[in-house]
Amino acid sequence: MKNLKVLFTLAVLMLVQSAFAQKTVVKGVLLDSLTNEGEPYATIRIFKGKDTTTPIAMSVTDLEGTFNQPVSGKGSFIIFFSSVGKESVTRNFELNGQATLDLGTLYMKDDMRQLQEVEVVAQKPLVKMEVDKMSYDVSNDVDAKSNTVLEMLRKVPMVTVDGQDNITVNGSSSFKVYVDGKPNVMMSSNPSQIFKSMPANIVKNIEVVTNPGAKYDAEGVGGVLNLILNKQNGMAQQSMDGYNGTVRAMVGTRGYVGSGYVSAQQGKVSLSANMLYSHNKMNDMTVDMNRIQHDDNGKSIMEYAQKLNMKNNFAMGNISLGWDIDSISNLGISASITDFDNRNEDGLAGTRMSGGIYGNGFGYSSKENSKMRNTSFNGSVDYQRYLGRKDRSMTLSYMYTTTPQRTKSYSVFDEEGNTYLDLTDRYSNSRNRTQEHIGQIDFVTPLGKGQTLDFGAKYTSHTSSSKSLYYLGTDPQYTYNEKGSMFYKHNDGILAGYAEYAGQFGKVGFKSGLRYEHTWQDVKYVFGSGSDFTKNYGNLIPSANLQYNISQTSNLGLTYNMRISRPGISYLNPYVDRTNPTSLTYGNPDLEVEKAHNINMVYNLFSNKFMMNLSLRQSFCNNAIEQYNFYQDNLLNTTYGNIVKNRQTGLNSYVNWSLTKNTRILFNGGVSYVDLRSKVLDTRNHGWQANAMVGVQQTLPAKIQLSVNAMSNTKSYTLQGYRSGFNILSATVNKSFCKDKLNVSVIGVTPFFGKLNIKNYSKGKNFETTQKVSVPVNAVLLNVSWSFGNTKHRAKQIKSNISNDDYIEHQSESEQINNISGN
Repeated sequence: MKNLKVLFTLAVLMLVQSAFAQKTVVKGVLLDSLTNEGEPYATIRIFKGKDTTTPIAMSVTDLEGTFNQPVSGKGSFIIFFSSVGKESVTRNFELNGQATLDLGTLYMKDDMRQLQEVEVVAQKPLVKMEVDKMSYDVSNDVDAKSNTVLEMLRKVPMVTVDGQDNITVNGSSSFKVYVDGKPNVMMSSNPSQIFKSMPANIVKNIEVVTNPGAKYDAEGVGGVLNLILNKQNGMAQQSMDGYNGTVRAMVGTRGYVGSGYVSAQQGKVSLSANMLYSHNKMNDMTVDMNRIQHDDNGKSIMEYAQKLNMKNNFAMGNISLGWDIDSISNLGISASITDFDNRNEDGLAGTRMSGGIYGNGFGYSSKENSKMRNTSFNGSVDYQRYLGRKDRSMTLSYMYTTTPQRTKSYSVFDEEGNTYLDLTDRYSNSRNRTQEHIGQIDFVTPLGKGQTLDFGAKYTSHTSSSKSLYYLGTDPQYTYNEKGSMFYKHNDGILAGYAEYAGQFGKVGFKSGLRYEHTWQDVKYVFGSGSDFTKNYGNLIPSANLQYNISQTSNLGLTYNMRISRPGISYLNPYVDRTNPTSLTYGNPDLEVEKAHNINMVYNLFSNKFMMNLSLRQSFCNNAIEQYNFYQDNLLNTTYGNIVKNRQTGLNSYVNWSLTKNTRILFNGGVSYVDLRSKVLDTRNHGWQANAMVGVQQTLPAKIQLSVNAMSNTKSYTLQGYRSGFNILSATVNKSFCKDKLNVSVIGVTPFFGKLNIKNYSKGKNFETTQKVSVPVNAVLLNVSWSFGNTKHRAKQIKSNISNDDYIEHQSESEQINNISGN
């Protein structure tokens, strides 16, 4: 009897083992045939044999369009994919007990018959959430048809835009801007001004890389902001012939914008181009300042009031060419030109000095004008070749960028001066130029199932120069002032190597990398005060992230990275700006590389109707670069130094909820505690700061789209003071005509109360400054765009012979999935 029990137990174990051995994981990826992007939340049904009445397994694709579906048994099976507005896709496959079966890449295309009748209940998710980055789908946000890139950034997770359009990423103002995965020097140096001039409809996605891996350059404490422009993908796996395009014009109370986009493909060659020009004006801005200085003579007071007009002109042209040379190699070429022209015209100012060393006081008036012109060129060539298989590749890249900038400033006073201040008219003419040559080689290779290794090397030749000429006298009889002029050159050679490992082990994903960068620096003073010097240093930059997939719709992650910030020429340049007779501004050539450490815990929850991201972060930096002020010889000096210990703890949240088929609610905000300390200045400042954007998108009758956004920021802290908060309300009404080819929008923007008023306060040992800036941001704009094209798709698709009615009775898809998983 005992032997029979043993035999029975062994038989049961063998049957169980056999059953498990016959379970095969069927995997693959489902893509949209037009965009070549993953098809998210497509329903998957698997049937045994020819019986298509009851599925034996059901699930949905993830945000990437990938699927991994366990299937029990052997024999013939049918897998069926369905998605709203798309033609169904089926595949027949055989299982013989293997561990996995890879169906490869499958494509879905639009079902033109269904698109005329289908009622969309769930909207396409705007945000793709990952542990180390977020991707905001600008092209599918209705506001992108009328807003600028800066306005869209207010909706992007981990990004904050304050009342003066200052941008922070992951809580830091130090970040890098990439365009199509490549660094853009001009946009990194002046992102706010450029983004407020760029129409959002030229951008497809905005990626916020909060934990850049070892492959990325180490610069950018807050991470990387990557703009993916609208263009045809020359590396797409499907073929399209024809062209598409959009032209757009916008006019409003603050300026006008014109832009155009076109893409075309013929066989293996694709071409895309973006062009735009914008003109913005900001009249009747006012600046009021009150500065108090304490010295041996008592309290000296400066009262300053200015009214000025600002004009910005921005132009950009971008062209990209893609060529699939053969089945294993492709070539990409791109070039872009951007031009930014900023002018402050007729800045009439009045200044009153009194008390302390000024006795009974005196006053004077001035007229200030400034012009800044920045033109940049970026060109790149990328060659990719697959090495035996599609998941093993080599990429060779070269990029050249040049950014010349010219700045002219004029200050004209109503008197020549007195015993306290030099009020001689003055003029400065500065020319800055930055050039980069970048060569890079990257390899990607699999190490095993779900494991990859990326490694490569990069060399950057970075050259900067600044020639600043200073003149005194009366226009046009200005006299060159040699003492106040400077010509400065700064050369960097940066050699980098990296390796990054990524692995997926069931529900656990892991990525870790190490990057080393060595910098050779050479600084020369052609003329002006300063001594030539050279130095070299190395930086070892680690990064890691750990992800746990709680379910198909949620994950939890922990990330760490170290980021650095090399001071740019505007921070290093020791040229002394004497435009203002009461203050001096200059850089510091002794600045060191800033090193910051960031730890993030991330939770993502996503479904076809609800998406949420929570990110708890801690960052610290012991040598942060900070702008600071001090008094010397009765003049306020402004410069930079590695003088701050910066600690920040914050919680960011993002919610996107499709409440109904016609209503979407958005929330993007965060709260943080900042602690800034400096032994050099014997100063500490700390406190809570918060920001929030709440938006509602509503589809009205006649398919009119209404979008309303409210934005609010509390005060934010600096080492010596704070910047006040703001409240802004914006609304957009949008309607499409002519089968969505013609789009018309009306946009309104206004602060909650009158003008936008920003207060900046700073305090030192012997001074206190309060500045109030009033900006009339109220605006009404009309936007009109027209889309055209004749693209024909040639991707092969297999039409399904199974009708949904064959197996959908009175159960919803979620009920069917739950029933099957419960069995």
